[in-house]
Amino acid sequence: MKILLAVDGSDYTNRMLSYLTTHKDWANAGHTFTVFHAVLPVPHRAAAFAGPDIVHGYYEDDARVVLEPVRALLARNGIEARFEHRIGHPAEEIASFAQKGQFDLVMMGSRGHGTLTNLVLGSVATKVLAACTVPVLLVR
Repeated sequence: MKILLAVDGSDYTNRMLSYLTTHKDWANAGHTFTVFHAVLPVPHRAAAFAGPDIVHGYYEDDARVVLEPVRALLARNGIEARFEHRIGHPAEEIASFAQKGQFDLVMMGSRGHGTLTNLVLGSVATKVLAACTVPVLLVR
């Protein structure tokens, strides 16, 4: 199975990764994994003021901070993975990447807000579920 692990560096991502690494039927069953992180773009005016080098550095630092601990955790558990990061709205980027990459499953953490909170605030997980044609496994 081709599995996309959507990560954001939060405790909810850590729970999902803990679930993955402690359930050997996921971790060692011949699956292929891609770890994916998306960051919101810097607003246009801020990017113009800061300049392209600073903005690019921001994106690279964000990806490093989020992806390096995941890389280390998976390596400690003998799980090989590809790592990707994109700039854009996380839910849209996750859904698009999953579909274009023909993944069999998206696995991600979720806060587990109540229905009213999701209605008012929305969530990346809710938006991925709405936009993605690939099955999504949410770990709370």
